[in-house]
Amino acid sequence: MPVDPMDDIELRSVQLQYPNQRGSIVGQCDLRRVPTDKGDILVAVQGDTTKPAIVTYHDLGLNYASSFAGFFNFPSMRSLLDNFCVYHVNAPGQEEGAPTFPEEYVYPTFDELGAQMLFVMSHFNLKSIIGLGVGAGANILARFALANPDKVGALCLINCSSTQAGWIEWGYQLLNTRNLRSKGMTQGVLDYLMWHHFGRNPEERNLDLVQLYKSNFERSINPVNLAMLIDSYIKRTDLNIARTPSGSPQTTASLKMPVLNITGALSPHIDDTVTFNGRLVPEKTNWMKISDCGLVLEEQPGKLAEAFRLFLQGEGYAPTFSPHAKNHTTTTNYNINNVNNNNVNNNQEFDKLNGNGAGSGGGGGGGGGCVVSGAATSDNGNLPVSATTGAAIRITENPLPENVAC
Repeated sequence: MPVDPMDDIELRSVQLQYPNQRGSIVGQCDLRRVPTDKGDILVAVQGDTTKPAIVTYHDLGLNYASSFAGFFNFPSMRSLLDNFCVYHVNAPGQEEGAPTFPEEYVYPTFDELGAQMLFVMSHFNLKSIIGLGVGAGANILARFALANPDKVGALCLINCSSTQAGWIEWGYQLLNTRNLRSKGMTQGVLDYLMWHHFGRNPEERNLDLVQLYKSNFERSINPVNLAMLIDSYIKRTDLNIARTPSGSPQTTASLKMPVLNITGALSPHIDDTVTFNGRLVPEKTNWMKISDCGLVLEEQPGKLAEAFRLFLQGEGYAPTFSPHAKNHTTTTNYNINNVNNNNVNNNQEFDKLNGNGAGSGGGGGGGGGCVVSGAATSDNGNLPVSATTGAAIRITENPLPENVAC
């Protein structure tokens, strides 16, 4: 029987250009101790300090390495960081291997934690920053932005709460702080932290990721120091911001810079982000709910990185294209959700969104895609057209729920 001839194929220059090693962010950072009025804090500097500054702040039970390692090693984020320097701020005593605070130590309040950003900016001679915060860290950056609006150019806040702690949250967290001080990381505290980050049924998610976070909570965080941070978190005050109707004089404080307000479809903090969105200035607020995730940074880094890039691009900070997406020939049509009816800017163009396995989801984060607000429309009222591909982007309306006070 004759054998079909086979051509030899030689593959050249095949290599993984961006190996996605989770822990490599630690080796990329220059660790600095920054003195403040409440003691020294650890700041990890990643990148060229001559470039625009992004300041990150982590959530409860985490630090700069465990919270942002996976996200900043994602390929599209690594390409974006060619244009920025990232300053990862750690809350006092939350870094790995931190010594236990003495019993008489008074942990800073959340307003005082926000004020520490002034010392960070002075230490590194920063004039303005872009804030990226998660959970408790998002609340801290929001407080700093309220007190110093001229020092913050833009904010990307994930699972941000703008209100004080409710009775149920206060009761659970008070029990957690007592256990952390007396018994260390108990199963009850561990279960609550997993719910706080992943939402319900974390065992049904990525098992390797779940196990990684459990191991971090059990081994990497000082339980007494974490108890102090949680105690400060449940004693947080309301941000006291409110949306002023169009045409009315500004009588209450509000965030004056552009805000990208993000949550996950499986996150337990969706209601907090919706309430927060209802208290912000509509023209400067983008609300985004990413489907199929609770822990956005880890479970959907591609969608978050693309949304963050477009957000910075719209504010004039980022390039108009992603170097690692330019070879793609297909474009994913995302639903662009205008949460606030008067949040449309007619002269803004959006670059193409390259697919990360996402489809065009429905309103509120349904389907397989993410929901992004603040889309542009053409002057003639037709669908907007991508500047690079000519592809139309669908726009849907998703007004605020009726129970959200404006």
